[in-house]
Amino acid sequence: MNTRRGIGFALVIVGVALNLRAFLTASSPLLGEIRAATGLDFREAALLTVLPMLAMGPMSLAGVALGRRLGERAAMLLGLAAIALACASRGFAGAAAPLLGSAALAGLGAGLVQALMPAIIKRAYPVGMGLAMGLYSAALMGGGGLGALGAPWVTRLAGDWHAGLAVWALPALAALAAWALANRTSAGPAGAGRIGRGWLPQCLRSRRAWLLALYFGLLNGGYTSLVAWLPPAFAQRGWSNQEAGALLALMTAAQVLGALAMPVLARGRRDLRPWLAILLLMQLAGFGGLLAELPAAAGVVVLLGFGLGGAFSLCMVLALDHRPDPAEAGALAAFMQCFGFMIAALAPFATGWVRAMSGGFGAAWVYLAAVVLALLPMTICFAPRRYARATRGLFACGAAPWMRPVPSP
Repeated sequence: MNTRRGIGFALVIVGVALNLRAFLTASSPLLGEIRAATGLDFREAALLTVLPMLAMGPMSLAGVALGRRLGERAAMLLGLAAIALACASRGFAGAAAPLLGSAALAGLGAGLVQALMPAIIKRAYPVGMGLAMGLYSAALMGGGGLGALGAPWVTRLAGDWHAGLAVWALPALAALAAWALANRTSAGPAGAGRIGRGWLPQCLRSRRAWLLALYFGLLNGGYTSLVAWLPPAFAQRGWSNQEAGALLALMTAAQVLGALAMPVLARGRRDLRPWLAILLLMQLAGFGGLLAELPAAAGVVVLLGFGLGGAFSLCMVLALDHRPDPAEAGALAAFMQCFGFMIAALAPFATGWVRAMSGGFGAAWVYLAAVVLALLPMTICFAPRRYARATRGLFACGAAPWMRPVPSP
């Protein structure tokens, strides 16, 4: 891929990634209005975050099959169309059921896009894969910041919380158009390698595949919990919806910075464990700051955001580094995301339950800090010299027909 095409395709990837979290974070700063209008309690309101994450999980595996059957281009368009439709429907959602249904549909669309993107990036940028994945991760999290910051602003402008949720159909439609118009050769050859017939059963029996999924899920549980409960936690301390939403947006801006900076800092180093450990310690300090209710709330959320964003980006690179072939690496990343997102989806339930039982968010921050402590010894297991041995036999010869590469239309 020449430089001009590489930059152009990177911009398209950024445009797509911006839509994968905005719908998720837009509801959190509006939770007060949504609960008042729909009657959702705190645990039910957590479904606005949980349902999309649960939907992303299975779709991460199904998306690999859809990409092979429909072609990557068509499957990506389908995922973006689902996000646009889900967001647009929120403009007319007057009750809890259609609102929760839109959350699930948007999660399915995002899951389909996320299933295909790692292999696309690894194939399109074989040399600068870490940097490209960092850019993608940063844009994904930046979209979350736009949702948190923009939803209260649009709501205040329109005088209706429905508008703050529905407006995110517009960037989804723009990304859909950009992907449809992207040069057919931008993504490189569609079929790089074959995936063995039994790769999924093999992954289900693989300790390394499950370790990656558990690590990814627990790592993202902090993010999903903060998306769901950070604004309500500060609203409980007397902050306005817009102030609380801005705090979540600030955390997301720090995530963007972390996602961009960490692949650059770790460039040329196969062993990502020291960097992941540093980022986990930053998260631990951030949750401690929330527990202590430090007056410098902005500094605390910046620390958390950088730790979460950098860890997400490096975790995606970690999965892709396990296999040299883009198709195999993408399948392993899809497995990791499938079960990882389902694990992460449980975190807002857990923190919401702890909050309901304790009457405050302090115990929830203690729980999330304990999860981070558990991740530190798990990080030691990812020694690069063991990648090949740990994934041996996952992608044997003899691809099933539905997993064979199909040229992009």
